[in-house]
Amino acid sequence: MPRRHRKLIATVAVAVTAAAVVKELRTPRDRRTWHGKVAGAVPYDFRMPTRRRIRDRWWNPGGPVLSPRAFGVGWDPNFGRIASEARRAVSHL
Repeated sequence: MPRRHRKLIATVAVAVTAAAVVKELRTPRDRRTWHGKVAGAVPYDFRMPTRRRIRDRWWNPGGPVLSPRAFGVGWDPNFGRIASEARRAVSHL
């Protein structure tokens, strides 16, 4: 990947992370959740990750292929769904 593309991706990642933090800090302290979406589209979750949340995000055969990150901004791959789809595809060969 060209260097300028990597710089652009890094800049966007920092900007979205900053927007999420600013959104939470502008929310009254007693109503902050530290998880939600930036611009109604990009999910974020700054809560301490739990085993259950990690499992639900990374291994949920019935969930979407991409799920909100267990910690941070953006999406994580749902390996459970990917494995389920791969098994289904192989069984139809």
